[in-house]
Amino acid sequence: ARISFVRVKYLFLTWLTVLVGSWVLYVQYSAYTELCRGHECKNAICDKYRRGIIDGSACSSLCEEETLYLGRCLSTLPNNQVYTGGWGDHSGIIRCRLGEVVHYELGEEPEPRREPPVFDKPNRGTSVEKFKEMLFNHLKSKLGENANLPSLLGQILSIADGNRDGRVSLPEARSTWALLQMDEVLLSLLLQDRGHTPRFLGYCGDLYMTERIPNAPLYGFSLPWPFVSWVPRGLQRTMDQWFTPSWPRKAKISMGMLELVEDIFHGTYGSFLICDLAALHFSYTDRHELRLTNTQVVVPEEEFRRTIRVLKCETDADCVYGVDCQTSCDRSEKRCREEPVQPNLAKACSVLKDYILRGVPSEMREELERQLYACMALRGNAGQMNMEHSLILNNLKALLWKRISHTKDS
Repeated sequence: ARISFVRVKYLFLTWLTVLVGSWVLYVQYSAYTELCRGHECKNAICDKYRRGIIDGSACSSLCEEETLYLGRCLSTLPNNQVYTGGWGDHSGIIRCRLGEVVHYELGEEPEPRREPPVFDKPNRGTSVEKFKEMLFNHLKSKLGENANLPSLLGQILSIADGNRDGRVSLPEARSTWALLQMDEVLLSLLLQDRGHTPRFLGYCGDLYMTERIPNAPLYGFSLPWPFVSWVPRGLQRTMDQWFTPSWPRKAKISMGMLELVEDIFHGTYGSFLICDLAALHFSYTDRHELRLTNTQVVVPEEEFRRTIRVLKCETDADCVYGVDCQTSCDRSEKRCREEPVQPNLAKACSVLKDYILRGVPSEMREELERQLYACMALRGNAGQMNMEHSLILNNLKALLWKRISHTKDS
């Protein structure tokens, strides 16, 4: 009887393990099939390419030669497909937009997915000059009046000529127009000249590929999403620090973030705000050069002001754009003020504080800590903010450069 009881117990535990394991596998598979629809993305793009609706530098490699392929799925949203990928000798990140996933009740007849109307502009018969005017007006609406817009327009037209035949065909123009409707693509092109974002490698329709940055995120380690809510924040920060490079290399990476902030503060194409300055949006190369891998967190100041000025408010908490671009509330008018409370530099210093102070040489710790806290105290609506911003930024860069300029990491 005792042996039978033990057998029954083990049979029950085995059955329970199989049941729970099957349920976990089913849930994971369901989530994967909903999130990862790369085959749909490729089929939709290649169908439009073969019909002559779109074209681009990556189309023949993706749809005919199959030398451009989608690898591991990185998608977190079903309509925003993200994959690792390869294209000849290049490894990169491939992104593609799809329509929303439609959920059906049991017994319901599926309907065709309604995808957003793209690739309908410019119309057949549009001249090159008219297309240039369309592009220029689009850039002006995003970035405001700027003397450097013609040079940016030339850069975009060069990318639009995917087959390098000296002219932009209608399918190439449609692909370029669709790409530029995504703000993250435009901002990637703006920032890559200064080396702040991964290089744009090629496109087909609104599918595009960028260079893959090997070390992500900034700390080099991130917990798998099921464990994030279970591990205390203090322990997460400690675990993050275990995977950071040596201090001189962290100093070089930090210099890259300070240079990014400098270049988008009254930069070549106007001013920009980073509205989610978290470590997970940054990576670094094997040479320890910083890259902003998620340009969706960057917004032109012109667009920010246009959006924030129409918001009604009762308290300051109502005046938030993105994750952390906040202004104050004018309670008499019940409208949000346009001036951000914290500039990019103050938020960058908050991110860098834990990163750069750990392992810092003892003889410079006090000075670096003092400068970082002065930086974090910057306010966007201060009267002398521009002067203070420049002074603090230059002091921080000089302090870090003085320490690492003689090392091989510089």
